[in-house]
Amino acid sequence: MADWKQISGALVRISAGSRTNVWGVNSAGNIYRYTNNDASPWVQIPGALTDIGAAADGTVWGVNSAGNIYRYTGDQDTGHWKQISGALVRISAGSRTNVWGVNSAGNIYRYTNNDASPWVQIPGALTDIGAAADGTVWGVNSAGNIYRYTGDQDTGHWKQIGGGLKAISAGSRTNVWGVNSGGNIYRFTNNDASPWVQIPGGLSDIGAGVDGTVWGVNSAGNIYRYTGDLPG
Repeated sequence: MADWKQISGALVRISAGSRTNVWGVNSAGNIYRYTNNDASPWVQIPGALTDIGAAADGTVWGVNSAGNIYRYTGDQDTGHWKQISGALVRISAGSRTNVWGVNSAGNIYRYTNNDASPWVQIPGALTDIGAAADGTVWGVNSAGNIYRYTGDQDTGHWKQIGGGLKAISAGSRTNVWGVNSGGNIYRFTNNDASPWVQIPGGLSDIGAGVDGTVWGVNSAGNIYRYTGDLPG
């Protein structure tokens, strides 16, 4: 993986809001935050999650194996996490105000910014979702079809984009990455007519940040940071 630098550790899900806000969970549900120091890269955060979403503004959300939803508070007295009502299996946080998730039935939900009535259902069905800081949202369904959120009721809120992916992450309108069922890695070209360029390597999950940061994990749990955009 010439365009990727392996970072020590083992994770099964990863999310990169920015260069300095990268989080992941391992196969046991343990939660880790990147220290910004490759020599000692991860600090464990109390709690147990199966999916996590980290945003550039420091926002972090997660879901556990029971579908319970949590928002990170950083407050030791409350165990670092506040439970938010609802049930999801995948979650993505682009910012404090752009949080999306999907449940086990494929239903799509957007956070209302009101903990008392936190979720509004959005038409459609997805199995993974990626929400960005600029409001961009992408998703994939169980058949691997790829969709970009339009918000337009006349088009059913989503526009299908050619290709096939099983996991997707949107850092911004111009930084969208995904992996397919074969582990192949794709980056959005910003051209719907020819939307994807394959990036060398093999990953099972990917996280793209607003600043161009991209991290991934493979099926063995190995962790990688993308270096393909760096000089030399």
